[in-house]
Parts: sequence; structure tokens; C-alpha cells
Amino acid sequence: MTANQKSRLSSTNHWSSSFLCFFPTPGSLWELQFERGSGRGGAFAALSDSAPSSAELQVPGSLAAAVVKWPVELAQDDSWRMESVLSKYENQITIFADYLEEFPDTDELVWILGKQHLLKTEKSKLLSDISARLWFTYRRKFSPIGGTGPSSDAGWGCMLRCGQMMLAQALICRHLGRDWNWEKQKEQPKEYQQILQCFLDRKDCCYSIHQMAQMGVGEGKSIGEWFGPNTVAQVLKKLALFDEWNSLAVYVSMDNTVVIEDIKKMCCVLPLSADTVGESPADTLNASNQSKGTPAGCPTWKPLLLIVPLRLGINQINPVYVDAFKECFKMPQSLGALGGKPNNAYYFIGFLGNELIFLDPHTTQTFVDTEENGTVDDQTFHCLQSPQRMNILNLDPSVALGFFCKEEKDFDSWCSLVQKEILKENLRMFELVQKRPSHWPPFVPPAKPEVTTTGAEFIDSTEQLEEFDLEEDFEILSV
Repeated sequence: MTANQKSRLSSTNHWSSSFLCFFPTPGSLWELQFERGSGRGGAFAALSDSAPSSAELQVPGSLAAAVVKWPVELAQDDSWRMESVLSKYENQITIFADYLEEFPDTDELVWILGKQHLLKTEKSKLLSDISARLWFTYRRKFSPIGGTGPSSDAGWGCMLRCGQMMLAQALICRHLGRDWNWEKQKEQPKEYQQILQCFLDRKDCCYSIHQMAQMGVGEGKSIGEWFGPNTVAQVLKKLALFDEWNSLAVYVSMDNTVVIEDIKKMCCVLPLSADTVGESPADTLNASNQSKGTPAGCPTWKPLLLIVPLRLGINQINPVYVDAFKECFKMPQSLGALGGKPNNAYYFIGFLGNELIFLDPHTTQTFVDTEENGTVDDQTFHCLQSPQRMNILNLDPSVALGFFCKEEKDFDSWCSLVQKEILKENLRMFELVQKRPSHWPPFVPPAKPEVTTTGAEFIDSTEQLEEFDLEEDFEILSV
């Protein structure tokens, strides 16, 4: 593009996040840098009918530049609105935030969910590892939640999407292993497709936005209301009771305390005999251990999803917790963390120096359903660009750490790591104790309510959610 083909515009209006859109439309493309807060006519208000084929709007230096490519006919029509353009071209758009940037050229290690990468020599391997994580974002045009509710979660479902991402990573580790990798347009194992179908935006999928939003009613959250990290953890714990295929034990810690004995009771599955029929799993386990005189390993271990909700400060994260928080991403059992900023949730998957690496759900895509052959087109469920980063001190203090222990030895190893790396601090991020504190009520492993319907049908009626106990939670309180 030559100098005389450019039209330079400037604006003093309030600027908001710009984003990068590629339209693979035949013919000329219109290229510019723009802002979303323009007045009537958008960024094109000053263009006349004789507008050149391309124009460039200069962005204030405080914002990173972003290039937007539009069909030239849209540039010459000042009556369009952003929503109508996104709707018309929604299946052809790739959107990235204005502060997206490449990883720096450094010798530092990057940690992603328990694996380390040397950035200077393993950048492609690092990006491949990140893109293999399932990425759940806002969706629209799905069936209304509850039949008459919202058909999009844009603006309120970001923490639910982050919870989905953490749980999806647990299921990947459960069925495919942490070292499994995803490649674009490559045939994947059947378990991968089954995992993906658990999260489709339909009421009959066990971890859909429908199921999570409606189960949130039992946690005191109206459908369409923003969730905090602990609420999402409680919702996942209850939905997992209806998920027989994955068969996870979900433990959500209380009062910043993880109780080893309670987890062992949850995860140890003993074969039923005539003598144990009618007894609870905890009673059976205690009787078994007492008969042997010493604690023994579980005959069968139910894979554990361990979620530790925390508040690491009052209005901002206390710097004393930074090293321990980062240490959690180094653990082989790491599923990352849920958190973010007030009313903006992110799924944190690792760190580089003092910057947290995260997947951002704040992109609205169209609902994707299974195809005729029973598979799901997964191209929009993986983030193929460098992920975003933020300084750890900008993190809101309300977070939830996630860990996955497929076998009992994984949990025992995690306990050792916590004692070595977390409990060494004077001000501990959380506690790990062998037995339940004496002032706590007795531990009762969660059990599916006695109903004759499937899980999906069960929570389609929010009146029956009273069978679950309401858990006290703490949310992001900063304003």
C-alpha cells in the first residue's frame, strides 16, 4: 500500500480494546487500526463515498496496535454496526485481545501445568503444549438455558468456562495422560471426542453451561449471574456425582485446609461383600484398616480432582504468597488455577518469571454441536496463538487451585510436595492435615441423591436442588 493510498485519521474519543479480525473474503480488504468507542458511524464516520481502498486509524501510544481487515464495501458504509458485522462473518473471524504479545526472548524456564519448557530453545514445543489444552469461551445461539433463559453466556459465564477448562484438563489426564498432545486436523482418540462432548452447550451434556448454570441455583446463584471460583468448584463437585463414565471423586477443601483422611475415604473404593452391604464407604474403609491393624493402600483408587479455594489477601494478593502460588504450577498434579480480576475470570495454566500465563474465555463464538457422524469439529476449542500473560501481583486474591491425582501414589506424592514446598512458609497458603479438625462435623462422602432420572434431567428442575446442601463460599470481592 503506497502513501497516497492511505488515509490517516485521528480521534480523541475514549478508546477500548481493539482486536484482530481476519476475513478470508474474496476481493479487496480494508485495513485499519480502530477503536470500539467511536461515535455515530463507528470508526468510519469521517470516510466519504470516495474513501480509498484502505485507511489507517492511529491508536494512542498507550495501547498496543491492532490491525483489522474488513471488506472494502463495509468500510464505505457508515451505517453498519459491529454486532451485525460479527454476526455476518462469525464463522470467519479469529479474535485476539489488543495486548496479545509473543513470549520474550529469554533464558528463563516456563512452567505449564507441571511441565517445564526452556523458552529460548523449546518455543514451538511450548506453544504446542498450550494449544493442546481445551479452550472454552463464551458461546451464543445455543438452546435457552432452562427452556426460557439466556441463549448466550457472554458477559456472565467466564468463570464457568474456566471451570470447564480445569475439569477438561483433569479428564485429559485421566483418559489420555498429561503428555498427550493435540494436532490440528489430526484424528484423535475416541476418548478425546467423548471428553469434548461432555462440555457441549446442550442440557443433556454433563458439564454443559446449562448444567453448570442450573446447578448454580443450588449455590444461591441465579442463572445469568456471575460466579466466583469457589461456587464453580462446588458446582463441579455436585455435577461429577452424575458422571459415571469419568467416575471422578471431587474434593473441595474447606477453610483453607486439605484433610488427607477425608480424601482417602472418598477415593478408596472397596469391593462389596455380604458383610459390607448397606455400610457407607467410610465405614467399610475404617473397618478394613482396623482389621489389619495399620492403614493400607486402596484396592481401587477413584481418580481425584482436588480443588483448593483460597483468598490470598484482602483487596490484592499478598506478595508473601507469590512463590508458593507459583510452586503449585510446577507440581506434576497441577491443573492450574481459577481466578482473574473482578468479574473477569481466567484459567491460569503456568508462569514465566512473575507473569502468569492464562487462557481467556472472553471471546464469543457460535454454538458447536455434534456432526452427523457423531464427532465434534474441535477447531474452535483450541487456542492456536500465544496465550496472554499478566503480572501475578495484579491477580485478584480470590483463586482456586486445581490438582489431579489419578492414582493413590499421585496423591501421596502431592502431599509430600506440599509439605516440602508450601508448608515451609511462615505464612502458609493453605494447610494439609492428616485428620479432620475436632470442631468440624464428621466427614460424609458426597453421594448422588436418590432420584430415578438422569443427572441432566434431574437438574433441569431447580426445585429439586434442595437435596444438596448449600456450601458457604467466598467470591471475588474487589470493586
